[in-house]
Amino acid sequence: MGDSSANCRRAVHLIEATPGIKIIKQSSFYRTEPWGSKDQKWFVNAVLEIRTELRPEELLNALRNVELTIGRRREETNRWGPRIIDIDILLYGMEIIDENDLVIPHPEMQGRRFVLVPLAEIAPLAVHPRSGLSVKDLLERLDDQSEVVRL
Repeated sequence: MGDSSANCRRAVHLIEATPGIKIIKQSSFYRTEPWGSKDQKWFVNAVLEIRTELRPEELLNALRNVELTIGRRREETNRWGPRIIDIDILLYGMEIIDENDLVIPHPEMQGRRFVLVPLAEIAPLAVHPRSGLSVKDLLERLDDQSEVVRL
């Protein structure tokens, strides 16, 4: 919702300003077809590689605080509907975490072009810990043909 590119730029700035987080690489911004509910504005997506001192749960809380600062309200009822910002943890090294509120690697990342295209831009050789495949390999095997356009 709102100015998607500006919201993403603000999120990057706030993440970079978070103690214990250092941005190593940033993908381009991509305009992408909406996922789930198609009758909405196209999304803007990007991926960051960070170095962090935060444990996964602490990182999740820090990223949720960034979302709140930008105006995200988690009580939104439409899972794939419009939102002001949505920040996910895709990978945390080679860790596999299965908790109620935190699943790493992100459970749906390997099936989504809007995730894999920006991720492949900055980390094509990163390995998905569950499949053992690189991001580049996941993208090459992907069935999802939705449109992803670099801005």
